[in-house]
Amino acid sequence: MTKDELRERLLRPLRRELSDGAQDRVVAGGLEKLVQNLGQPFPELAHLLAGYREMGTAQRLERLQKAIELLASGQDPILTAPVRAKPSQPPPGQVASPAAPSPEAPQAVGEIGFDTPVEAIALGPGGKKKLGELGIRVLRDLLHGYPRRYEDRRALQSVRELEEGQKATVVGTVLSRELVKTPRKGMQLVQVRFMDAWGWKFTGVWFNQPWVLKQVPEGANLLVSGRVQRRGGNVSLMVEYFEDEAGESLSTGRIVPVYPSREGISQAFLRRVAWRTLEAFARIPDPLEPYRAALGLPDLDWALRQAHFPDSEEKLERALYRLKFDEFLLLELKVMIQSGGSALLGRYFRVEPQWLERFRDNLPFTFTKAQERVLGEILADMQSERQMARLVQGDVGSGKTAVAAAALYIAAQNGAQGALMAPTEILAKQHYQNLQKYLFPLGVTVDLLVGSMPMAEKRGVLERLKSAHTDVVVGTHALIQERVEFKDLGLAVIDEEHRFGVLQRRRLLGSRPDVLVMSATPIPRSLALTMYGDLEVSLIDELPPGRTPVKTKVLTQKTRLQAYAFARQEIAKGHQVFVVTPMIEEGDNEATAELAAATKLADELRELLPDVRIELLHGKMKAEEKDLVMERFKNGHFDLLVSTTVIEVGVDIPQATLMIIENAERFGLAQLHQLRGRVGRGGLESYCILIAGESSKKTLSRLRIIEESTDGFYIAEKDLELRGPGELRGLRQSGMPDLRIGDLASDQEIIEKSRELAKQILEADPYLEAPQHALLKRELQARAEAIGFREVI
Repeated sequence: MTKDELRERLLRPLRRELSDGAQDRVVAGGLEKLVQNLGQPFPELAHLLAGYREMGTAQRLERLQKAIELLASGQDPILTAPVRAKPSQPPPGQVASPAAPSPEAPQAVGEIGFDTPVEAIALGPGGKKKLGELGIRVLRDLLHGYPRRYEDRRALQSVRELEEGQKATVVGTVLSRELVKTPRKGMQLVQVRFMDAWGWKFTGVWFNQPWVLKQVPEGANLLVSGRVQRRGGNVSLMVEYFEDEAGESLSTGRIVPVYPSREGISQAFLRRVAWRTLEAFARIPDPLEPYRAALGLPDLDWALRQAHFPDSEEKLERALYRLKFDEFLLLELKVMIQSGGSALLGRYFRVEPQWLERFRDNLPFTFTKAQERVLGEILADMQSERQMARLVQGDVGSGKTAVAAAALYIAAQNGAQGALMAPTEILAKQHYQNLQKYLFPLGVTVDLLVGSMPMAEKRGVLERLKSAHTDVVVGTHALIQERVEFKDLGLAVIDEEHRFGVLQRRRLLGSRPDVLVMSATPIPRSLALTMYGDLEVSLIDELPPGRTPVKTKVLTQKTRLQAYAFARQEIAKGHQVFVVTPMIEEGDNEATAELAAATKLADELRELLPDVRIELLHGKMKAEEKDLVMERFKNGHFDLLVSTTVIEVGVDIPQATLMIIENAERFGLAQLHQLRGRVGRGGLESYCILIAGESSKKTLSRLRIIEESTDGFYIAEKDLELRGPGELRGLRQSGMPDLRIGDLASDQEIIEKSRELAKQILEADPYLEAPQHALLKRELQARAEAIGFREVI
């Protein structure tokens, strides 16, 4: 169900309740219960109607009216900027006065504020239009439109010092100029003779830009940047950029900002506008004033001035630290507010030492130190009154399920039920078998609920859940069907949560159980803290002893057949082989082209390995068909599986010892590592062969990271460094932001600190209603659209 559909489902009963005189009898169980179940995407709604049953009639009517207005507007007042009237035009000859301050938008000292339109600054002819083309409409856009790089022009070089091939910026006086046509290619060259401040002469060259002649009059002082060419004593500059040195000295004698721009909008104009904007503020107000000193952060006014026009490298670095902190803080606040989970009360679980001892004694192995640490973090959450919302990350085979089993056992000992939801039936059955092994000997009853079960079996499971004769249920999306009722769901474990829709998960979480999310997808901690901002993050970063790392080898197309010769040897030993081919690039016939490519590969391998039993798994198959193929592979009905889709996460094929990945360069490093984790699950020595479709030095050096390391989190960090968050698979769809200056690969410390402050602020003031948070709330509203977020629970 979409957010708009949910909004409509909520509006109808709210309007009926209003017309019924706010008697709280329209909805069975009361209006507040309805909002708890359906209203999580609208945190302000839950806040408005909290304690509805205890309110007097007048207060109920007032709150109802506000709730209906909120839903009908289609906006969440915390995350949506208020609509502002367009400022009226002043009479001819009269200067427009800046926008007046409003209660929601505290203004700077004087009349200028963040929301003041840019035309309040002297922009010059066409200035407003130019800024509009860059998406700059109010002064906030200018202040936070940071330079994309800086050039050190504190001491400009003499032409005499320039070296061949270097990129240089120099100032020169125009001596002469001419337009030259080359006879061969018919190219037009503008050649301008300059003299620098030391008396050395050089030539500036523009290719096919005859209009430049009009902009470089003799006697003008110009600043020119470009690539240096030296021929004997003659120096030429292949000009990439130039500007007039007249006017404000913002382009020389300092560390100079270079802004994102487009053709026809000069850097000189952008610097001038940024300078005048900063001059207009007596002091830029700071949303973090109450917290700044304790965190050791510089003042926002100082940081913005230094970010645009730095006095030194050290001051610039400190200013950017502050602005990155703000960027990540707003991102964390948005995620936490949107999830509605910043300070939710959950349930309290007792944890007795003898229970844990009994659980450990039943395990066929000993927990690693990492498993013990993470279990301690989970149990601390369960003993807290706040609802647990924790992400447990662990590489394939690190023992996440065993840790989750311990948490489910503690919940059962407290008389509460537990649920584990997996994305596919085969994975649900695998979890069910493991939990039976861990929990059944301890007297905990475990049931399985999947779509393919006979109806009579399903009815039995549903009845046992409702009557609490089942302690733990494992299932797929079947667990979130409307007819599934728990007697008392206390703990929900969600495996590979990104495979489920937000609203799907919320059906399972309506009664506010503690929540544990498990993921085998290695995600760098910095990325996890922003993607999953409302979850605490735990990491099982140690594999159990005795697990043999998968040996990995990179091959090129020339040596590709060696991979299949080795596959024949492994199959002769009774082992099994995966062959994965990448998804075809997106296009109109993506699925058809993918199927054709996979079928062609399978046919080629049948000719190459005539005595090998080969089957195919592809994107056009239904989920049940895919499950059946994997089930048959697991049971040894064939030897080699050609797959176009990423093989179902976490499915154990104990006899699989070789993974061959065709065109491996088309996969992300983290994805390659996860695919490699599909083999070696049965304790047999295992191998992964990466076949590079193209063998450039860059491609091979990237693939060698997988060849040389088996640490999923190190590999994920390298992937983030090499490709950036926007390129990592699936993150665009998750609404991850294009950060302006923050860097997920290197800013983990800033992310950790900003996240702690976001939690502190929302615990004290969940809806940013306190006066000291007015400016912060306004910034969140204004920048909400520019900052991505991801709902998790």
